[in-house]
Amino acid sequence: MGQQSSLVTDHAPGRSRLLMTDIVFECTDRIEGAGTSLNLANLCVLEAPGLEDAKNYKLVSASAGCWEVDGFIEIDPATDSMDCILKSDVGEDVGFLHLDVKEVRGAGSSSENELSRKVEMCDEQIDLTMRWKNADTQLESIRVDDDVAAQLNNDAASLWRNFEQTGELPTLNDAISFVRQAVDLTPQGHADLPSRLSNLGGMLCRRFERTGELADLADAITLQQKGVKLTPRGHADLPAMLNNLGVSFTCRFERTGELSDIADAIAAQQKAVELTPHDHGSLPGYLSNLGGSLTRRFERTGELSDIADAIAVQQKAVQLTPQGHPNLPGYLNNLGGSWTCRFERTGELSDIADAIIVRQKAVELTPHGHADLPGRLNNLGNSITSRFERTNELSDIADAITVQQRALELTPQGHANMPGYLTNLAGSFAYRFKRTGGISDITDAIAAQQKAVDLTPQGHAGLPTMLSNLGNFSTRHFQRTGELSDIANAIKVQQKAMEHTPQGHANLPTLLTSLGASFYQRYRSSGKFEDLEEAISCYKTSSISIVNSPRARLDAAQRWSSILRDYHPQSPEIIPAFATALGLVAMVAGLEQTVKGRYTRLGDTSGLALEAAAAACALDRPDKALEWLEQGRCLVWNQLNNLRTPLDDLRIQDEILAQEIANVSQELETAGSSRLQPHVDMSLSEKMSLEGEARAHLELAKKWDALLREARAIPGFGSFLMPRPCSDIMSHLPESGPIIVLNVDQRRCDALALLAGRDEPLHIPLPSFTIDKAKKYRSILDCQLRTRNLRARVVEVTVSIEDQLKLRGIRSAPVAKDGEDLSVHRALRGLWGEVAKPILGALGFSRVDQASGEEPPRLWWCPTGPLSFLPLHAAGLYRGPDAESVFDYVVSSYTPTVTATTDRVKNHHSIDSHALGLFLTSQPHASSASPIPGTTKEVQTIFKRAEESGVRVSKLEGNEMSVATCLDQMQEFSCIHLACHGSQNAAEPLQSRFLFHQGDLELGTIIKSNLKNADLAFLSACQTSTGQEALSDEAVHLAAGMLAAGYRRVIGTMWSIGDAPAQEVATTFYDYLFSHRDEANGPGFDGTLSAVALHHATQQLRLRLDDSEHSLLTWIPFVHFGL
Repeated sequence: MGQQSSLVTDHAPGRSRLLMTDIVFECTDRIEGAGTSLNLANLCVLEAPGLEDAKNYKLVSASAGCWEVDGFIEIDPATDSMDCILKSDVGEDVGFLHLDVKEVRGAGSSSENELSRKVEMCDEQIDLTMRWKNADTQLESIRVDDDVAAQLNNDAASLWRNFEQTGELPTLNDAISFVRQAVDLTPQGHADLPSRLSNLGGMLCRRFERTGELADLADAITLQQKGVKLTPRGHADLPAMLNNLGVSFTCRFERTGELSDIADAIAAQQKAVELTPHDHGSLPGYLSNLGGSLTRRFERTGELSDIADAIAVQQKAVQLTPQGHPNLPGYLNNLGGSWTCRFERTGELSDIADAIIVRQKAVELTPHGHADLPGRLNNLGNSITSRFERTNELSDIADAITVQQRALELTPQGHANMPGYLTNLAGSFAYRFKRTGGISDITDAIAAQQKAVDLTPQGHAGLPTMLSNLGNFSTRHFQRTGELSDIANAIKVQQKAMEHTPQGHANLPTLLTSLGASFYQRYRSSGKFEDLEEAISCYKTSSISIVNSPRARLDAAQRWSSILRDYHPQSPEIIPAFATALGLVAMVAGLEQTVKGRYTRLGDTSGLALEAAAAACALDRPDKALEWLEQGRCLVWNQLNNLRTPLDDLRIQDEILAQEIANVSQELETAGSSRLQPHVDMSLSEKMSLEGEARAHLELAKKWDALLREARAIPGFGSFLMPRPCSDIMSHLPESGPIIVLNVDQRRCDALALLAGRDEPLHIPLPSFTIDKAKKYRSILDCQLRTRNLRARVVEVTVSIEDQLKLRGIRSAPVAKDGEDLSVHRALRGLWGEVAKPILGALGFSRVDQASGEEPPRLWWCPTGPLSFLPLHAAGLYRGPDAESVFDYVVSSYTPTVTATTDRVKNHHSIDSHALGLFLTSQPHASSASPIPGTTKEVQTIFKRAEESGVRVSKLEGNEMSVATCLDQMQEFSCIHLACHGSQNAAEPLQSRFLFHQGDLELGTIIKSNLKNADLAFLSACQTSTGQEALSDEAVHLAAGMLAAGYRRVIGTMWSIGDAPAQEVATTFYDYLFSHRDEANGPGFDGTLSAVALHHATQQLRLRLDDSEHSLLTWIPFVHFGL
């Protein structure tokens, strides 16, 4: 991203200046009706030659159709012509006037003589005339030397403008020579010395950008610092000189990487912005440059507030710049660079889409032959390549290579930016090679990168990255060809890159990771143990570095842990390796992001916690396996849970701090769930508004971290809201039965049984089960569900359940072409023999004779990976003399995490007796879904039986209920029954919703309602506990969401349910609860026995059905979550 210095004009004493006074714009000979809405507000004046920046003057309405300039216009002696642009009160250009200043001067200056010119109007029906008087300021006579210095400075300015258009280095050299002579001729104390020093510094900085000569940059900074020091506070030129000094500091930072330089740059440019009036023509340039410097610092430190601030000021620069302004393309280019940088950190696709749009516009607005065109083409290519990394769309990488090649074609030999352009082109070739495998691409990448290295001077800040890239490309070439010289050269140049990188540099961890990858590839080829150890050392050092982005460190930590597990499975280093990786996951998906953004980031780390837990089990560390599964799964729900954690203990120690944490947590929850994301169709002002919200969200997250540090400093609160140790996780287990955590990994599968009273989990290996079997059973089940269209609550109008079965008959089990059994029975049989039965046997559970009235014990399943989609509660043999199933042994419930259940045990509180009761609603005809008329009968039947049982109950059906009314009822009643369609949104889980006649009730709205008396939610809707495969360990479904909203127990369905069985299960469920209700509660009603009631209801349905595939799929989907 290029920054632009601006020349400062002379204000020398002893020189005659022309003043235009008494300036009036008046409508004349107006056609009737024309221009009646004309409302002038500002006059914009551009002088040539002179400052590129415009001067703005306020217009004041003197009378109808007449406006006066507030003040006078002072014309510089060097000005040859003036362009005057009239603007309306809404900022639109409405008129234009070109003045030949020599002609104006020739008219003389007299208070008697009035001059006038006709204004060219956009609306031809309006005649507007400008009238004014000339006045000549008579100053003291000037010395010859001063005249010469001024002329030299003006000539240098003219050459500078020429260079900015053509990029011809000899022109810039001449400009530097002229302004240097002007400085030499200007005495100390002269009013124009500071501006001339600043101009010379700006030109030297620009020459450094072309030649890379560090001496020029050092001189530039010295001269500009002197110019700033000599300029009094309040002087009109001070902001420009501070801006120019900041540009030079940024240039030196880009070359040397010295953090103090970028800090000085930002300080100077912020001061320049603060000292510049809002309507000053130079403000957009200062803002854009400030944004560029903030972006440079973000690239070095990873501080998100820097990139947020950068985008904000650059958006403002673009907003303040009129269409057609020559600097607009540069501002657009810089804004696109900042959006690209943030995309590379957060992965938010809207950022890279916006970046490409503004950079394309910048290229389109840049004239052919302009010196900045190659840079803007190069930058556009970079942004398109960044999008390709995410989308893998081949057309993107082809477009990127095309524009980057064009940038190189337009760049003169010897240009200082040539190595950078070559590096970017090389990267694009390498990405295409990775995608297509075309050997010519990786060969071209190596050639371009080698040329970039050859052209880059020693000591250049970008050289280590170029060397590292060259090594990366050589390693990829080695992987393809097996040529040992490639990998030897790769390691050599990557080690050289390390030597040129100072300790503490933000790029160091990334360079280490690349070097580690090359060592690992050589180990795989040569088998040399020392190469493997070097790779491990590089990955470890990179992952535990305190600099660089969390994403880069996580990549290194995953490599570190994986390589240890592959080659040193018993190494004690495996524990810190996985601990580091899992600790970084929470940073990658931090609270400063929206919920959607966090889920997007988590997609890249899916399975990490499961891999870690499997490694811990192999080391006989079930305690560590449990800790990691709790830390690394359901991260977003856990974050929400932390934001809602009770603060009673903390309030005793520090009530003010506890309240601050409560306030910030509530604001963070709202920001994470409701903050909108920008999209390409939004206007700039809308995007700026959203950027403001994003910055506020980021500040909240930083404040949250600071408050947690403060709380953890209090004795006894050192682990406040930190990942819980095993002993803490197991300290509040339910007394009524164990929680079974099932870990599924490529290498092994294990169960961790958590029993009240034990300090550690009981480790139960599952040697007969594999992740491939889990995926196979999932595939079988999926296939059968799709075959039967069980993807929406379906209506079976004409036949009863029994008649449906008679009509269908007993179907033969599905088989594959090769004879493989693909039946639901096969999946349930496998789950029973390989998972459920070994666990129940290890726990000593025996079969319960439920016909005798004996109640089975409780058991909670906490599955991971593909097991999350399988009905463990229904695992069993359903045919033959040895038929048995989980149903015969335990009452099953599910829990997304162990903490989701133990927190409910720990924080148990009595429900307000006034809220105890049941609210029911049926929504049979939601506008965007198929009719489910059975819900009406379902709700009416339950309502009638509740009344007969003396239960406090209420119902609203169809159009009787709005979304707001439903929320009110959820506050009024502890238990709810929603008989309606449900819709799950995997991309935006908090936008998953229930469909009503009068609108949709979103999960995010429920969560924000703070339901203090929530107890039981019966979701008689389709697929309310079905998650998303890509985020299987995030429990992205409505049932888990209702637990997060505060309900202690939730009834959901794993897949779609028939209208008739849904009614039957629901009514039987409530009959059981009504008949077992504690009469001491009066009309109150709660869901304490809900798990047993659902077990009873599904058992009753099951016993009336046969053992066909359809029958199994009819009763199995009903599941219980929570206590």
